[in-house]
Amino acid sequence: MATDLTAPRTAARPDVASIQRRTLRLLFSTQIVGGIGVTIGIAVGALLAARIAGTAMAGVAQSAGVVGAALLAVPVTRIMARHGRRPGLVLAYAIGAVGGVLVVLAAATRWVPLLFLGMLLFGGGTAANLQARYAAVDLAEPVRRGRQLSLIVWATTIGAVAAPNFAALADRVTTGWGLPPLAGPFAFSSVAFVLAAAVLLGLLRPDPLLTARRLAADAAPVAGPPPAADARATAVAAETPGTAVAAETPGTAVAAEAPGTFVAAEARGTAVAAGTPAAGGGGTPVAAPVRVRAARGAGVWAAWSVVRRRPAARLGIAAVAIGHLVMVAVMAMTPVRLGESHADADVLRLVGIVLSLHIAGMYAFSPVVGWLTDRLGRRAVILGGVGLLLAACAVAGTAGHHTPRLSVGLVLLGLGWSGTMVAGSTLLSESVPAGVRPSVQGFSDLIMGLAGAGAAVVSGFVMQSAGYPVLTLLAAVAVVPLVALALRPVPTGAPDEEG
Repeated sequence: MATDLTAPRTAARPDVASIQRRTLRLLFSTQIVGGIGVTIGIAVGALLAARIAGTAMAGVAQSAGVVGAALLAVPVTRIMARHGRRPGLVLAYAIGAVGGVLVVLAAATRWVPLLFLGMLLFGGGTAANLQARYAAVDLAEPVRRGRQLSLIVWATTIGAVAAPNFAALADRVTTGWGLPPLAGPFAFSSVAFVLAAAVLLGLLRPDPLLTARRLAADAAPVAGPPPAADARATAVAAETPGTAVAAETPGTAVAAEAPGTFVAAEARGTAVAAGTPAAGGGGTPVAAPVRVRAARGAGVWAAWSVVRRRPAARLGIAAVAIGHLVMVAVMAMTPVRLGESHADADVLRLVGIVLSLHIAGMYAFSPVVGWLTDRLGRRAVILGGVGLLLAACAVAGTAGHHTPRLSVGLVLLGLGWSGTMVAGSTLLSESVPAGVRPSVQGFSDLIMGLAGAGAAVVSGFVMQSAGYPVLTLLAAVAVVPLVALALRPVPTGAPDEEG
């Protein structure tokens, strides 16, 4: 008896709204814990490095943490692509915990190479915190993606505000246990990372990414013979065997039989199993259900192959990376600028106040930014973020030694970063097929991290040779490519056009 290929599927559909609410609550909680762990390390890392390796190497040690977060994003998202968000986030936090332990050992032994290795691995905590924002939108409704992503970003505010107080307490407690000064906060960070990893390992079930893929596959109707595929429908990224190929035509999901090759599709319509003979034996492919899953070869190059063919994805990555570059370049040299006009007794207090205001600008208003992203559109908020970054550079660069005006500039800098980060991340997530989405998100975090690390290094040389006003001017010039991308018209009917 012939099988009715048009019969509806009987598998029970999960309660997506309930799973999403549970996922958001869990991510919000672990983001606070993980944010405390990360911020404690940032707060004392430079001071500890200066004591062990000298002042000249303090900045290098801090940059090692940034670079570590960027590099770890690639293997972490490869694991997510194959096994889901839960194992990837757990691994990232576990690596960060190991890094914190190594930093403590480096402080005890005063072995500089171990310090740099520890700081590199400590970046795993940052990588986990960054990737958590993407897990928040796997099951989000399109009209709520910006708000729900921004909610997880906002949770970092709580950890960032609380962390300095925990750092002082941890240092006092662990010094009594025999640990070197400034090493205790890293021990506390490791505990925080382990706690976050344990909670995610035990409670992030069902996995939001795997659930989203299953729903996408189940939504693909089983129909008759497929339409002829054209070159555009066939692949976004056609690489050598072992590389992911992403089908981008709505309505067609293609499962290839090439050795080591997987075709990741959006699975919103007909599923086609290439090479499957029809019932009549004529060799014509017939429709068959496929499961949208990760591409085994979805690495950096495969991710780039997908991104470079999608204007909205390119804009999303550029918004995140360039916004981060401008923010880090100006923020990193602001303490130095304050040190030019204030005595040592006052500068640390002022740096704490100014940077706290800056962090508030980055995170405290992210729910509002997320709401605007859903209400006004991704591109509009990205352009608004660019405008705030330009205003920040203008205000901070012309503030001279007027600390209140400089503080206003740093708040604007944080708000501009929030706009480009939230809107850019949302746009990127919805502009690529589900099968390669984690790899593309990891690629974005890699570019963002390297951009921030490069900006931190270059900003010091610019500050020394030309001064703070020139640094802010160059930072403002850096947003020009982002403006060009954001204002570029989107072809009507493009697959990544905003709805």
